[in-house]
Amino acid sequence: MTQAVVETQFLADRRAAAASALAALELPSFRGVDGWEFTPIQGLELDSFAPAPAGESAAGLLELDSANAIRPSSDDPGPGAAVVMGLAAAAECYPEVVEKHLGTVVKDAESPFVARNEALWSDGLLIYIPKGVEVGAPIIVNTVHEVAGSALHWRLLVVLEEGAKAEVWHQTLSADAEAEGLVNGVVELVVGAGAKLRFVDAQSLSESSWVFGSQRAVVERDASLDWITLGFGSANGKIFLETKLAGRGADARVTGAYATRGRQHLDYDTLQEHAAPDTTSDLAFRGIIGGRSQAVWRGMIQVDEGAQRTDAFQESRNLLIGRKAHADAIPGLEILANDVRCTHAAAVAQVDPEQLFYLRSHGLDEADANRLVVEGFLHALVERFEEGPVRDAVAAAIDARLQLSLA
Repeated sequence: MTQAVVETQFLADRRAAAASALAALELPSFRGVDGWEFTPIQGLELDSFAPAPAGESAAGLLELDSANAIRPSSDDPGPGAAVVMGLAAAAECYPEVVEKHLGTVVKDAESPFVARNEALWSDGLLIYIPKGVEVGAPIIVNTVHEVAGSALHWRLLVVLEEGAKAEVWHQTLSADAEAEGLVNGVVELVVGAGAKLRFVDAQSLSESSWVFGSQRAVVERDASLDWITLGFGSANGKIFLETKLAGRGADARVTGAYATRGRQHLDYDTLQEHAAPDTTSDLAFRGIIGGRSQAVWRGMIQVDEGAQRTDAFQESRNLLIGRKAHADAIPGLEILANDVRCTHAAAVAQVDPEQLFYLRSHGLDEADANRLVVEGFLHALVERFEEGPVRDAVAAAIDARLQLSLA
């Protein structure tokens, strides 16, 4: 959704400030900056990718059969209704929302990628659900990298006020499955007191492209966030995915699945920050790594001072299906309170030969037995969702990706 309106002074000032800050920010050096030890980007020439706007459509990874789905519109829906509109237009129509929240969850000083996004974004969207409004239909958004060899900088701001409820589906796609390019996204989720948000985010970019993302949620008192992320595309890149439990009684559930092949390299860096007492978080990631590809998951549970009675869990399980495939799973804890329950688990393994033997002893050939083991491994994540459209769509997306990975 290319912005066709003149930007407000607020957005123009933010762009100028980010452009000024960008001059002093260097790309992180491989193994030279904390958090970038596993993702080599020394071959990345950012200036070689000229900024270009997003396209309109591409084949989706997630298929949702819903005639009532809500899609972005340039029309102002009026008071008391859900707002799904371009960020530049929203800054003019809803300045009190955009100016209050934009750039407060993910700050432009954090990294050169965030600052570059702030300075150069061409495609942005505001999803705003006013106080007490419950949106019965899913909100569907596609971000499409269309111009080969270009950089697409996009951002998404989702704001749910107190007691609001919504479900948002977002996909990042490539118009050309073979095209090179760079996609740099920023996602800010604001979940107000007592609000409920389900956010489904899927990435299926060209396996010749770079991908970088900074995604962060703030969950307020007694609010809940159900965050589902799928990472299947791109050649190389890194995604920061963070949740902050900012209010007493806040809850976050994060589920991630990725499947790499060939020479792909995908890096997820997750954070569960408990900043208030009586908060809970549950994070589970699973990955299938094939060919000569590499996957990294690095997770941190951070319990701030005073965040008593925190209950947090994280796990990352990886299955290697290529002889030269590699995965790193690195959990971490940083606890500054003394009444907490925090646990983590991490594993990297190959297909269990005993499972294969059992299946083959029941008449399956080696290929079918191997396929069933791999499918079962990822589909264990699907059990975290109740029966319904989300569960069906995620399961179908996983199946489609595994057909490619196991080919």
